[in-house]
Amino acid sequence: MPETNDLVFVGTLVHSTKTKSLEVLTDTAIAVRNGKIIFVTSKDQLSTVLEKYQISQDDVIYLKQKFLMPGFVDSHAHAPQFSFVGTGSGLELLPWLQTYTYPTETRFLSDDQFASDVYNKCVNRTLRNGTTTVCYFATIDRRSTMTLVDAVARQGQRAFIGKVNMDTNSPDSYRESRDQSVSDTRRFIKDVLDKKNPLITPCITPRFAVTCSMELMKQLGHLATEFSLPVQTHISENVGEIELVSQLFPDTRSYTEVYDRAGLLGSKTILAHGVHLSRDELRLIKDRDSGISHCPNSNISLCSGILDVRKALDVGVKVGLGTDFAGGHSPSMLDAIRRGAESANILKQQTLLKEESVTPLTYMDMFRLATLGSSEVLGLDDVIGNFSVGKEFDAIVVNAYVKGGPFDVFVTDNIDDVIQKFIFLGDDRNIEEVYVAGRKVLAHTE
Repeated sequence: MPETNDLVFVGTLVHSTKTKSLEVLTDTAIAVRNGKIIFVTSKDQLSTVLEKYQISQDDVIYLKQKFLMPGFVDSHAHAPQFSFVGTGSGLELLPWLQTYTYPTETRFLSDDQFASDVYNKCVNRTLRNGTTTVCYFATIDRRSTMTLVDAVARQGQRAFIGKVNMDTNSPDSYRESRDQSVSDTRRFIKDVLDKKNPLITPCITPRFAVTCSMELMKQLGHLATEFSLPVQTHISENVGEIELVSQLFPDTRSYTEVYDRAGLLGSKTILAHGVHLSRDELRLIKDRDSGISHCPNSNISLCSGILDVRKALDVGVKVGLGTDFAGGHSPSMLDAIRRGAESANILKQQTLLKEESVTPLTYMDMFRLATLGSSEVLGLDDVIGNFSVGKEFDAIVVNAYVKGGPFDVFVTDNIDDVIQKFIFLGDDRNIEEVYVAGRKVLAHTE
């Protein structure tokens, strides 16, 4: 990536820290040089710091009524399914895959124009919604998955991208042999690494245990180790799925143990859903330092259940947020925050009926999961996720007062009210600019 000019923003910053789910910094200056944050200080110290770093006043942007947030980090999404986002609801997971997902993804094997159209629109839409980093599933087709890589690179997004692996229990028209799957994955990894784009990381992607033989998963585990790559897959999303996994792998004690035996659990593993994980499974995930992508929209839309995020966090498991489109009907991480907060409230009501005392997670907790939490799950928390000095500047400029916007602001609203309104009512119209590694990749007028 080319070096960027100095950037300095002065105004209100909103982010999460290790100890605060949502922190608001008013009258604050943040500076970026060559894509990285070099200082965060009070507005009163601006002149002194500008002189120290030899930054011109011409590089200073005053936010006024706008504010900065870290770019959202979507820890689980299916790029090819973007073509049918907002349709196909009403089925549970396994029949939904057969009816909608596999037929759509099969088309990517032969229709290059369709793949290019879907992937370019998918990347653009997620960026417009303020998502600067996405962990993408593609399809089993290596060639069209490189089309997704090119779309991400061209538009400047940060991404983990995986060529999906499936060698069993799949339609004949959408299945690989084990050898082909491993060979194509190795070639995909090398093709991505050869591009030397620091924003794009190839990701080992066994779809889930139902569609992968143990031998394939073990070989994928070896590839992950050989290239030191992240792994993404699904786990314990649906009761029927869990029962099927237990039948397919009768010598294992749990769904989680299947992946552990395959060598797929590690500090760079992203496990989507985890709705029905036992406490023993959560402890194993914690011991392996793997993380969970909480996908509340799709968990509700596909009637899978509700993840008890608090239980996972209490065990010490890393948890982030994901949209899981098209199982989830929105590519917006604001929607994921809202559905996550609603799901937490539903769990609270269920515990009250059992006369149990549980403190539910709030929208502020969900904001943390959508930024710093997801970056932890992706192993990027030393790179992105908040406005700490030394991290890369992935950020969005939010304008709550945009003309024709989705909500209104009144004189009685303080900054906390405005931020909350954006989180619960805002949309892409409020997101004026999007930055990745200090480079503006999208502006409201585009």
